[in-house]
Amino acid sequence: MTRTLILTRHAKSAWDTNVPSDHARPLNKRGRRSAPAIGAWLRDNGYLPGQVISSSAQRTRETWELMGLEAQAAFTERLYHGNSDIMFQLLQQAEHPCVMMIGHNPGIAAFAHSIVRHPPDHSRFDDYPTGATLVARFDTDRWQDISWSSAKVVDFCVPRELLGE
Repeated sequence: MTRTLILTRHAKSAWDTNVPSDHARPLNKRGRRSAPAIGAWLRDNGYLPGQVISSSAQRTRETWELMGLEAQAAFTERLYHGNSDIMFQLLQQAEHPCVMMIGHNPGIAAFAHSIVRHPPDHSRFDDYPTGATLVARFDTDRWQDISWSSAKVVDFCVPRELLGE
């Protein structure tokens, strides 16, 4: 049996808004195009989460909603500025065999690098741009048994590839 992680950085967010905080920043136009494209890519490839663990920030909530996927989503403050250790702890508490996590850089890029055995051969994996999505599998029956550097990369994508930009 395996466990599958879909690790997505939120889509591109707006900086030119008068929202009261960074936590409240919404997606920009490109982000609102990218999120549905990532959702379609996940659906088309059969990468369908049964559980979503997301940052509580506005831009991660919008990314999830615009992906158009169906799963139980939990929004937590712990993933807003969450580091690799926090992400690892939250993933170990997951219940469904296929889990999506939606977060922010620099934490999400560091976490992606820390959990895979070998990084994908992709020029954008190192900087993990907005909307970047990693699909990785762990050879285990339980999330509690995952370990660092043990996931196998299944796929990796960035929205610009999907949108032809």
